[in-house]
Amino acid sequence: MRINSERLQNRIEALSHIGRIAETGVCRLALSPEDKKAVELVKSWMEEAGMTARIDNFGNLIGRLEGSDPAAPVLMVGSHIDSQPYGGRFDGVLGVLGGLEAIQTYRESGAIPPVPVELVAFCDEEGCRFNKGLFGSRGILGKLEEGELERADQNGITRRQALIDFGCDLDGFAASEYPVGSIGAFLELHIEQGPVLEALDHPVGIVSGISGPLWWTVELNGFAGHAGSVPMPLRKDALLGAAKIITALNDIAKQDPEAPTVGTVGNLQVFPNSRNIIAERVTFTVDLRDIDIERRNEREAQLREAIETICAENGLTYSISVDTNSEPRYCAEPIKAIMREEAGAIGLTPPELMSGPFHDALALSYACDYAMIFVRSKDGISHNPKEYSSWGDMSLGTELLYRTLARLLAKQ
Repeated sequence: MRINSERLQNRIEALSHIGRIAETGVCRLALSPEDKKAVELVKSWMEEAGMTARIDNFGNLIGRLEGSDPAAPVLMVGSHIDSQPYGGRFDGVLGVLGGLEAIQTYRESGAIPPVPVELVAFCDEEGCRFNKGLFGSRGILGKLEEGELERADQNGITRRQALIDFGCDLDGFAASEYPVGSIGAFLELHIEQGPVLEALDHPVGIVSGISGPLWWTVELNGFAGHAGSVPMPLRKDALLGAAKIITALNDIAKQDPEAPTVGTVGNLQVFPNSRNIIAERVTFTVDLRDIDIERRNEREAQLREAIETICAENGLTYSISVDTNSEPRYCAEPIKAIMREEAGAIGLTPPELMSGPFHDALALSYACDYAMIFVRSKDGISHNPKEYSSWGDMSLGTELLYRTLARLLAKQ
């Protein structure tokens, strides 16, 4: 083991105290005061490791280890340190602090990278605060969509205001974008957030690709009435319609037990939200994912048909807003080959597995070759304070990241 496992563990534990909930949980929402405090701490560690560090206008924290050719496309490593409101301490954090450990180990070896190496803690990967994720990673690629800055959180704070409060210059977005071709490759280390590696009894896996997420916001409109006086056949109950659609989504996603299709409704808002008023309006999210884009498109069409039918049968009108629509993206085979070789050198035979969750690597895949390493998650738990990966497994994943980084730099 060439990396410093103790240093890695100490940093992960220190960061977990910012936004801590319960004994092991974290609530560190993007662009919050807790997020800013965490960014400043990680920034200090980047500088301690010999990198220059800055916060760009998208809220990304970027550390840079200069290369002998400063103008060459960068080798980028990273993930995120923002969390879900009821999150764990390793999601995203391992990719940033493991990346930091890999780069610091490389520098301490006395090597000078032929190309610049950058470590990025991307802003708002999770997307839970403003209901659209991968903000920082899409931002640096010029891929933000119209109206994103006007999205508001549950307290009515817009992303625009949150960025300003974070210290970002919204007129400086263009200066923070990376020109086409300026990123040579991207590496991301992450906990698996699923049960596959544990079931296979492997500490580390190599990612084959990332499923394509489709995110909708659906609004149903019916008619409010007194819960005691409106007969059942005459109701236009938006919540009843939502319940039927949620059940339909579940059935559609499960129709092929062998397929990795998943469908989820994770957020639902009811108006007027009173126990004795029939719901007039319901807004809810849909998250549909699959590694096979044709199958996902089929499931999407089935869901649209189900929504149309259910609304017609229940006297409802509806609208669907598409928040995210990404195709599956596959990892670069040459980088995976390096990972397999370096894993063998430390006694590992990592299996390949797809990623159901999306990651910042999904955005970067449109700009350069990318690859990911997964670390085993106990019981497959994530987005939960009970999320856990062992220090030994995380050290092995970080060691593989370091060796992959060193090999890629040696090829330049």
